[in-house]
Amino acid sequence: MAMLKFEVPSQVPMDEAKKRVEALLSYWKRKYGVQSSWDGHKAKMSGKAMGVSIDGALEVHGSKIAGEAADPGMLLRGQAQKYLTRKFGEYLNPGKTLEQLLASED
Repeated sequence: MAMLKFEVPSQVPMDEAKKRVEALLSYWKRKYGVQSSWDGHKAKMSGKAMGVSIDGALEVHGSKIAGEAADPGMLLRGQAQKYLTRKFGEYLNPGKTLEQLLASED
């Protein structure tokens, strides 16, 4: 199976970045039922969102979040890449506190 790779820069400290990614994965669990599990600074996620299967892994590094997920196919690839980049970018924005991010979730 082809994999969709993603990488988003982070300007927040590594432990803070992990907390923010944990918050994003919790949001995806509440909204879409996506399950995740952590092993140190690595997470695996699986589930289905908007009819698209999600099976992937990510790692929180000092200056970025990097990972890969099952490629949803040519028709959805660009949208999936944009969505992942946008959501991780929102949660890793050093201009917003974690509390502000949690309060803004729909």
